[in-house]
Amino acid sequence: MKAQSRPTTSKKQRIFKFLAVMLLLSILLPLGISLYVCASVKDQIISLDEAAKLDADAILVLGARVWDSGQPSGILEDRLITGISAYQAGASDRLLMSGDHGQDDYDEVNAMKSYALEQGIPGKNVFMDHAGFSTYESLYRARDIFQVKTVLIVTQEYHLYRALYIARALGLHAYGVAADLHTYSGIVRFEAREILARMKDFFYALIQPLPTYLGDVIPITGDGNVTNG
Repeated sequence: MKAQSRPTTSKKQRIFKFLAVMLLLSILLPLGISLYVCASVKDQIISLDEAAKLDADAILVLGARVWDSGQPSGILEDRLITGISAYQAGASDRLLMSGDHGQDDYDEVNAMKSYALEQGIPGKNVFMDHAGFSTYESLYRARDIFQVKTVLIVTQEYHLYRALYIARALGLHAYGVAADLHTYSGIVRFEAREILARMKDFFYALIQPLPTYLGDVIPITGDGNVTNG
């Protein structure tokens, strides 16, 4: 009986070792990619004072949650405040608001532009990308639809590393300003989720699939009001 049980035990041990290795890889691979992404672009995160010297083609403000009332969430409002501050400091004379407007009853970009207009920014200087459904798509479309070459990206720091990594992979000359003006509820969850998002976009940056929508070119040097709607 003992001689017959040894192969079964050995097989169980091999299965256990295999599962242990796979579990370890599933943890180490996302962490390793996340650390690489962050380390490779950390020097591209700059202050508002440094951004003022850029003369970028556009300040890209990445979208986030808008409430049912049409008001931006706290995270989005901090991005807007920071992006407008960069505009006022002279980092660029163009704001590109990129977010999700894939449904009639949910609209990030018009809320973002309205906020900028309320702060006295001329409408012709504020562009909207209605199909910025993800960070990757926002940057791909900034390059191909809006013809942006040098960009200042505005979002929270935990998100900025991924955005800058994608931008560099797409051939953009990119810098970022962190919009961390407050301590956010759920930030630990956001940062944990971001580790997986960095891994996803690491591979997107390698493969560079087309975004959900492309469309006609809308040069960032033109009139932002053509994107109204």
